[in-house]
Amino acid sequence: MTSKKLKGITWNHSRGLVPMVATAQRYSELHPDIEIEWRARSLQEFADKPLDELVDDYDLLIIDHPWVGHVAATGILAPLEDHLSEEFLENQAANSVGASYPSYAYGVCQWALPVDTACPVASSRPDLLKEAGLELPQTFEDVLDLAQKGYVAFPAIPIDSLMNFYMACTAFGEDPFQTKERVVSRQVGKKALQLLRELASHIDPACFDRNPIKTYEAMTQGDDIAYCPFAYGYINYARRNYARKKLQFHDLVSINGDGQLVSTLGGTGLAISAGSDYIKEACDYAAFVASPQCQQSIYVESGGQPAHKSAWKSDYANSLCGNFMADTLPALERAFLRPRYDGYLYFQDHAGDPVRDFLMNGGSEEKILEKLNQLYKESLV
Repeated sequence: MTSKKLKGITWNHSRGLVPMVATAQRYSELHPDIEIEWRARSLQEFADKPLDELVDDYDLLIIDHPWVGHVAATGILAPLEDHLSEEFLENQAANSVGASYPSYAYGVCQWALPVDTACPVASSRPDLLKEAGLELPQTFEDVLDLAQKGYVAFPAIPIDSLMNFYMACTAFGEDPFQTKERVVSRQVGKKALQLLRELASHIDPACFDRNPIKTYEAMTQGDDIAYCPFAYGYINYARRNYARKKLQFHDLVSINGDGQLVSTLGGTGLAISAGSDYIKEACDYAAFVASPQCQQSIYVESGGQPAHKSAWKSDYANSLCGNFMADTLPALERAFLRPRYDGYLYFQDHAGDPVRDFLMNGGSEEKILEKLNQLYKESLV
């Protein structure tokens, strides 16, 4: 039997690679004429390298949803409604965790299926909190108090600093990017920067060089950090035997007495190159991975962080990860959806640096907001 060989590209972490390899292996066992090979690129490459440079070499691509505006403008991915049944896509939409499914829709097309979803959530080392006689923070004021005692860390590299800025803006009642004239109003932007700067002044400077993965490694490999108020959740660190110590994950704290923080949606989608010789087969595999049956079993069993809501509510799936999904689902359901227009990624690639610099060193909030507005206008051209 002649084998059809499909190639896929994902990101290099246990959460990103292992579930794709596991699902590909099982799919090939069910379809002996299909062979699927997955390769991984670094998390930085995942964020930075254009899809245009990948679609000629790969049939299957794990993508970030801010790419879909560019995809709609260029047609480099296959529109899934042309290849998957309406019934299947309706099930996906009805079982979206928050905005995960619509985040991959742009124009009139669905460009990817969500197979992984995430947003910044809180995490803790219950053993360290207990040893120190400390309570789990419930409010932002509690977080500040704990940070002043030296127990708090959060990721603050440029991209995470920018996502945290979005979150802080929503905390003061204004979602960013509501007009084409500015990222956010001056009043709200200044408050958001000041809020984050106050917290950042009480953390180890090492945080400014850590992404969520490095933050979780620091929390689990050492015994100095008891609490992280917001970092993109990683189901792996809630599992037994993955790291030296297991983390407990939580919803975000409340702020200003107005409800809990709203963080920025992340996750990944499984897309198909429009230039693939095997679009039909690739779409069938994508549907297999995104199906509730797979998401609740093989996908999460192999260390994946699923996107189908049935998995997030599954007692069995939650038993594998210390209730990670059940405990953080509320944060996912209300997460803020970033812009996805063609050009947004230019803003995202450059706007985190001035925010991070302010969090590290302070300075003029006005100048930071002016820089963000300049980058935003440049991204719209």
